[in-house]
Amino acid sequence: MSVLVYTESEKGTFKKVALEVASYAKTVADQMGTTVTAVTFNADDTAILGDYGVDKVLKVNDQKLETFNANAYASAIAQAAKQEGTKVIVVSSSADSKYLAPLLAIDLDAGYASNVVEAPSSTSPFTVKRTAFTNKAFNMTAINTDVKVVGVSKNAFGLKENSGSATAEDFSPSVPELGVKVESVDKVTGQVTIADAEIVVSGGRGLKGPENWGMIEELADVLGAATACSKPVSDLGWRPHGEHVGQTGKPVAANLYIAIGISGAIQHLAGINASKVKVVINTDPEAPFFKAADYGIVGDAFEVVPKLIEKLKAFKAQQ
Repeated sequence: MSVLVYTESEKGTFKKVALEVASYAKTVADQMGTTVTAVTFNADDTAILGDYGVDKVLKVNDQKLETFNANAYASAIAQAAKQEGTKVIVVSSSADSKYLAPLLAIDLDAGYASNVVEAPSSTSPFTVKRTAFTNKAFNMTAINTDVKVVGVSKNAFGLKENSGSATAEDFSPSVPELGVKVESVDKVTGQVTIADAEIVVSGGRGLKGPENWGMIEELADVLGAATACSKPVSDLGWRPHGEHVGQTGKPVAANLYIAIGISGAIQHLAGINASKVKVVINTDPEAPFFKAADYGIVGDAFEVVPKLIEKLKAFKAQQ
């Protein structure tokens, strides 16, 4: 009857979201008076999961599952849930898990609540708080099915360490026909990715051209942040489409989102509203982004950003 959690990894290393959902699962398990079991795929060192509340790890080691496949992963997790007699399965709200979770719910005849931001307010009935209307509001959702799938929003719950250790055992589920063969995966290396970033520095057309992107990258480097851009910027070819954030691009749920020279079209705001603190730098005091911002600076980015970088570097030098 343990709470089951799917812990995402890449090249054998756990992603930050894996530790966050493990933390969440531990809180749910404590509420229900049970333990936490994690399912991993080709992960190297699973001991770290014990630091975030996991009691047992079911290790799937199969080269056919080296790259993510929603059908195969959902099938394996469902088999683990049935073996463990699990009633609650916790996943993240990453792009991969959003593909996987509905398939998993169908497999287990389970209710699925996505974009959950808090621990359950009640376990009977099982009730969770979720974002709604592109993060403009919240709703309380009761999952009434016997088995429940919970998708936790990134950076909503945080990492909560627990002193403990996790036992590990091999788990060999039957793998369905994959249907899709991955030939190669090309990723940017040496940079903080938008998906994992706690801080994102984003630029818009107010920067006037790709030749001015150096200060965005410098600010991101000082902050240990990922770089991003608005849709017009990627459409113009100033920045790669992989950096486009917004409703039609990548969603962002950072702890700090800095928008520079971005007016704040509704599609952009819908994709970044889940970020906890939003800072805007824009010359136009009537820019829509100021209404959504926690902090705003009306000024020329070419004057404000270099001064901000200078101050941040000075502050870091004192540490």
